[in-house]
Amino acid sequence: MLFTEQRFALFFIAVLAIYWALRGNRARKNFLLLCSYAFYAGWDWRLTPLILFSTVMDYALALRITGDQARKKRWLVISLVANLTLLGFFKYFNFFIESAVGFSAWLGIPLSMHTLAIVLPVGISFYTFESLSYTIDVYRGILKPVRNFLDYAFFIAFFPKLIAGPIMRAKDFLPQLTDGRRWANVNVRACLTMFLIGYIKKAVISDHIAQAIDPVFAAPAGVAASTLWLAAALYTLQLYCDFSAYSDMATACAGLLGYRLTLNFDAPYLSQSVREFWTRWHISLSTWFRDYLFIPLGGSRGTPMRTAVNLFTVFVLCGIWHGAAWTLVIFGMIHGLFMSIERFVDVGRMPRPLRHAYLLLVLVLSLSIFRSTDVSLWVSMLRGMFGLGAATTTATVSSSWILPLWWLVPIAFLLIQAVDQRVHLARALARVPMWRFTAAYGLSVAFVLPWVAVGYRPFIYFQF
Repeated sequence: MLFTEQRFALFFIAVLAIYWALRGNRARKNFLLLCSYAFYAGWDWRLTPLILFSTVMDYALALRITGDQARKKRWLVISLVANLTLLGFFKYFNFFIESAVGFSAWLGIPLSMHTLAIVLPVGISFYTFESLSYTIDVYRGILKPVRNFLDYAFFIAFFPKLIAGPIMRAKDFLPQLTDGRRWANVNVRACLTMFLIGYIKKAVISDHIAQAIDPVFAAPAGVAASTLWLAAALYTLQLYCDFSAYSDMATACAGLLGYRLTLNFDAPYLSQSVREFWTRWHISLSTWFRDYLFIPLGGSRGTPMRTAVNLFTVFVLCGIWHGAAWTLVIFGMIHGLFMSIERFVDVGRMPRPLRHAYLLLVLVLSLSIFRSTDVSLWVSMLRGMFGLGAATTTATVSSSWILPLWWLVPIAFLLIQAVDQRVHLARALARVPMWRFTAAYGLSVAFVLPWVAVGYRPFIYFQF
C-alpha cells in the first residue's frame, strides 16, 4: 500500500480509530504490531518470515552481549555477519555474479552466468540498519538490551517507517514505548498539514515530473542539450519531492499514533557545499554512516589525507547501500570525491551565490547517474548535455508544456525548501481557530485532488 492510495487511507483510518479506542498502552502496542506485520505482508507475504527471523535473531543476540569484552565482541560479530549476509544475499547476489562474469569476459575468460530469481524484500536496507544500530549500541553500552520481545519487534516493524525510513535508532524510539500515548498530546493540525504537504510533493509534483522526464532518461542519445539539462534538473526536484514526501507522510502517520520519528530532511537544496548537503539530506542515513562507519574508521582524527580516504570509503558504501548497480556505486564515488576535496579546498571562501550554484551543479550531474539505469546511458546523457553528442533540433520530453516553463525549476526548488523550513508550524497552527483550519484544509484538499497524477507510482526509495 502506498501512502497516496485510497486503500492506505482506509487502512490508516481504521487503524487510527481502533488504536485510540483501545485502553492501555500494551494493548495499543500489540495492536499496532499486528497491523505493521499485516502492512508488510500486503507487499509480499512470503517475505514476512525474513523480517521476523531478523527480529528474533538480533533480539536474542543483544541479550547475550554482556560480560567481558571478548564475549561481547563475539556476539556482536555474529550479529554483523548474519545481518550483512542476509542483506548481501537478497540485494547483491545477482549483482556480484553478473559483475564477475562481465569482468572475466573483459579478461577474455568466458564464463556462464547463473543467477537466482531473488525477490528483493521491501525495506530490508532500512530495517537491517535499524537492527544493526541496536546491537552496536548495546555493545557500546549506550543502550541496555530490551527484555520485552514485543517492544523490540514493534521498534523494527512499526509500519509508518518500515518501508523507506527514516532509519530510527533504538535509543530514540524504544523510550517512547514505556509511557502511554495520549490523544491530548497529539498535534493533529501539524500532522495533517505535514501529510498533505507530503501528498502534494509525491502525487502532484514528483509523479507529474516522472511522466515528463522518463522518456529522456530511457533514451538520451540525440536529445537536445537544453532538454537534457532540464530533465536532469527536474529529476533533482523529483527525487527530493518523492523521498521527502515519504518521510513527511511517515512522520505525520506516526505522529497521529503518538510517536515521534527523527527529522530526515532539512531544506537540503539550500546548502552551499556537498558536506553541508549531507547534513541536511537523508539525515537518518548520513548520521548512521557517520556514527557506525566513519568514526570507527578513524573519522577526522588522522591526517587530512586519511580523513579524505575515510570519507571516500564511506560514500562508496553509501552508494552500494542504495542498490546493486554500478550507477549507484559511481554516484557514491562522486560524492565521496567531492567530500574529500572539500577537506582540502575551503568552499566557504567563494561568494554565497557561487557556493549554491556549485552544489546544485554537483547534484544535477551526480543525480543524473542516480536515475540512469545503465552507465552507458549516463555517459550518453553527459555527452549530450555538454554538446558532445549529435543533438536534434527538437526536444523529446513527453510533456511539451514543461520546456517553456524551465525557469520555474529554480523557483520550485526555493519554494519547496521554504515550505520545508516552515513545516515547523506547530505553534502557528495552534493559534488558528479550529473552524478556519478545517475550512482551509478542506479547500486545500479539494484544490489538490484534480492535480493528482493519473496512476500510482511507487516511491523511488522503495527499490532500496
